[in-house]
Formats: sequence, structure tokens, C-alpha cells
Amino acid sequence: MGKKRRGRERLITCESCGRSVPRDKAVCINKRSYFSTDLRGEENVTAFSDREVCYCVSCGKHRKIFEKKKRQRQRQREREGF
Repeated sequence: MGKKRRGRERLITCESCGRSVPRDKAVCINKRSYFSTDLRGEENVTAFSDREVCYCVSCGKHRKIFEKKKRQRQRQREREGF
């Protein structure tokens, strides 16, 4: 029998560095873009668009999208204390 690739995740490309990362390991966030024509009056057009942006672990840490769980727990304790 040949390989059926069971248990293997699809690869995603990092937005900033271009590294290929498995989907379950990547850090994904939703980014919202806002477009406006800046015209005063009835012709004013505004548009919103959401897209999912995925980063590798090192770029996610560098851009401060997520942090280590130990530090997250420390911040939660500080919030609960006040």
C-alpha cells in the first residue's frame, strides 16, 4: 500500500518571511482593512474587508502577536489581582 498522508497537515506560507509551516503550527489572525473615498456628501463610499493572515512561530513572536503561555498566565494573575 502506498502513502495516504494521514495525519499530515497542509502547509501554509508565512506572510512576512515566506517560510512553509504546517497549518496547525501557524499563528493565524484576522486582519480588517478599511477603505474610504474621503468624499463629503452622497458619493462617499466605505468598504470593509476581512482576511486571515498566517505567520510562522518566529514571526508571530517578533511581531508580538502571541507570547509564551507562562507570560500570559502572569498577566492574567495581575489583572485578577486588581
